Amino acid sequence: MINILIRIRQLARATGRDAGGNVAIIFALTLPIVVGGAGLGVETSYWYYSSLKLQATADAAAYAGALEKIQGSSTATITAAATQSATDNGLGNGTITVHTPPTSGPNTAKKAVEVILNQNLDRVFTSIFSESKVPERARAVALITDASKACVLALNPSAYQAALFSGNTSVKLTGCSVMSHSMQSDAVKVQGSAGLQADCLIAVGGVSLSNPVTTVCKSPITQALPASDPFSSLPAPAAGNPCKTVNGSKTSQTLQPGTYCSGMDLKGNVTLQPGTYVVQGNLKVNAGAVISGTGVTMFMSGSHTVSMNGNATVTLSAPTSGTYSGVLFYGDRTGSSASSTFNGTASSLLTGAIYFPKQQVNYLGNFSGSGGCTQVVADTIQWSGSTTIKQNCSSLGMKDIPSAQSVAVVE
Repeated sequence: MINILIRIRQLARATGRDAGGNVAIIFALTLPIVVGGAGLGVETSYWYYSSLKLQATADAAAYAGALEKIQGSSTATITAAATQSATDNGLGNGTITVHTPPTSGPNTAKKAVEVILNQNLDRVFTSIFSESKVPERARAVALITDASKACVLALNPSAYQAALFSGNTSVKLTGCSVMSHSMQSDAVKVQGSAGLQADCLIAVGGVSLSNPVTTVCKSPITQALPASDPFSSLPAPAAGNPCKTVNGSKTSQTLQPGTYCSGMDLKGNVTLQPGTYVVQGNLKVNAGAVISGTGVTMFMSGSHTVSMNGNATVTLSAPTSGTYSGVLFYGDRTGSSASSTFNGTASSLLTGAIYFPKQQVNYLGNFSGSGGCTQVVADTIQWSGSTTIKQNCSSLGMKDIPSAQSVAVVE
């Protein structure tokens, strides 16, 4: 620029113009260059600041989407959460693209949310050089990491003592944790002389212990992110015709899958054939009854409940494949508040998941599943029996329930 000024001054002198005219000419000819140069410096700084802001917006949007993914939300809901975050952070007329899982990078096969933001910036000073807009792009990936697995999960977000272990309970959970979504200070509570061993006690709220528990983690995890409902997308089986009934006068009978419109009152020796049972009434297992069945899913329609007498022997296992793989009892999620009780002799076995999203489950029996493979997922859970439960039951059709999940922006 200095060389240009010198040249212009020489030119002015050569033409014999006076000093005032020379200055005017120099100013007029160099003003666009000076303004453009200064503007370029200012706008370069603005573009840099804008790119940093756009990246921060992408990071926040990916994080918001990942929090929705933890809840088990649909792709549409995840996208809506990420979009709302980006809008709240000033995306304006920019565009957002959300992928889960990511479509590129090292996390394409992982549980993650990818956000790509694009925006075009208007020029101000540098518009004298070009009228094209300045494109900016930012990309972020939020990765979800599962720190533990749950085999006891209370879903109610506001209940006191949502997961309660009381009485003379002695529960040993191997390879899995107790998790509560409740925000209360006693979301997980161990009281009385109850004994509990688990990988960890995890709560969105707090943990209340009246006596020590044995855990792999150093201390309970509180203020945790909620885990997703592992069965939130499980469809409810359709009722069929004609209605089936239980013959209460028989001392021994075999039942077929189907719809039991008046519930099931089980006495004597009862064998359940493999399949799905839609129970439109209460299911009662009477004292002294011997109930068995393999590959069985019991769907409790509406707000109907299960009641097992402690002197009954119940040996049931869930299917190992298909839609209801690993699910033994399934409580209707459209039902209202109710309470189901599971009790039985020490030789009883309930192999599979006990899922009652709208009911309290009272687990009183001194039994679990084959090899300890039982999961309890319910609105609230009260445990008063003594049993051993383990994780790692995929061979029996059961799936892991992530808990203590964390989110981090990794790309």
